[in-house]
Amino acid sequence: MADKPNSDQGLDTKFQEDPRFKVSHREAIIGIVIAVANFMWWFAFAYGLGSKPVEEYTYILGLPAWFFFSCVLGFVVFSCIVFLAVKFFYKEVPLDDDQGGGLK
Repeated sequence: MADKPNSDQGLDTKFQEDPRFKVSHREAIIGIVIAVANFMWWFAFAYGLGSKPVEEYTYILGLPAWFFFSCVLGFVVFSCIVFLAVKFFYKEVPLDDDQGGGLK
């Protein structure tokens, strides 16, 4: 029969949240906001400009304007936003099981 740990054996029963969780949650929220904004951008241009009859389309670089703005320009804009978010808002977090809290 396995021994059950209890407070009499000197084990610390207090839960201490890892500070990396707070950083991870903040970065996850930033990622979700960027993903939702990217979808809204794509949806607005694709269905906003693309809902016209084909005869009324305008073209940019040989592509329909709705496709250019939603897919080509959207990719460039959101790639830059992701780069800037990672550069300025994300932190390097050690993934090892160091209890010393390695956040800098």
